[in-house]
Amino acid sequence: MEKLLTLEEAAEVLGTSPRFPRRLVAERRIRFVKVGRFVRIPETAIEEFVQCGTVDVVMRPTGRWAS
Repeated sequence: MEKLLTLEEAAEVLGTSPRFPRRLVAERRIRFVKVGRFVRIPETAIEEFVQCGTVDVVMRPTGRWAS
């Protein structure tokens, strides 16, 4: 079984305040687990969220004629 993070732990991993993971859960933008009345976020859900938000570098041509 994978590790389940509290909202505070998830915020630490993401480098944000605890309010951000709370908002992600409320907006259903991240996978989460309800354990009784507690909300937990699986570690892999954090990885998936970051992966989906990652923007790849776009190499533009350099030189005199590049716009």
